[in-house]
Amino acid sequence: MAEGQESRRIEIRKLSGLDELNEAVRLQKEIWGFADIELLPLRLFVVAQKVGGQTLGAFDGGRMVGFLLAVPGLKQGMPYLHSHMMGVLPEYRNLGVGRRLKLAQRDEALSRGIRLIEWTFDPLELKNAFFNIERLGAIVRRYVLNQYGTTSSPLHGGLPTDRCVAEWHLDSPRVLAVLEGREPERGPVLERIAIPAGIAEIRASDPAKAREIQAAASRKFVEYFDRGLAVIGFERSPEAGVYLFGKWPSA
Repeated sequence: MAEGQESRRIEIRKLSGLDELNEAVRLQKEIWGFADIELLPLRLFVVAQKVGGQTLGAFDGGRMVGFLLAVPGLKQGMPYLHSHMMGVLPEYRNLGVGRRLKLAQRDEALSRGIRLIEWTFDPLELKNAFFNIERLGAIVRRYVLNQYGTTSSPLHGGLPTDRCVAEWHLDSPRVLAVLEGREPERGPVLERIAIPAGIAEIRASDPAKAREIQAAASRKFVEYFDRGLAVIGFERSPEAGVYLFGKWPSA
């Protein structure tokens, strides 16, 4: 079945009732392999619903196959959403489910006059970086060293949880162009950071080497952001994923 057909059979909707919220808690362990102590608890999902956050689910029939959790915040006096977690079961990846969750999140936010959503992502997760920057139109201007400490998830490979902060300006010309399938306007590329395409295998087989790659990239991210640059694009090749840096007009 084609990707679009497969994706269309998935229903995206707000989570309803404690049973569905509990299922989102359970999916965290299935998707990331977290220890119980590191799971986001049920009460956080409940509170998010009550204070203007978002709890969305992706359903294949009666089965939840993905979810999204966001909490509200204020930035310079303006409301925004921090999208804290989104996950999709492995067998439902590459079917457009994650993108549909994000687009539903965007629609709901704009319906309330919210124009900015932020989230963090691991810069070593190249597929995720491409999705955030090229498929959604997010930019990056901040880098956080070891944001969550070392976790029990095998996906993190025991490395520090360094994170990029994605800014999704929901109705900006860049985002509108990307979502409409057009090439967004951007200025010249001033710097690049290349991460080896095989970083996932390196992280699993040679953690020390993966840490060297992570540390070198981290130094460059911090340096370039201190210079007022932003990640404005991302390129992929068989050899590497490359973060492209330039000036961002609103910086």
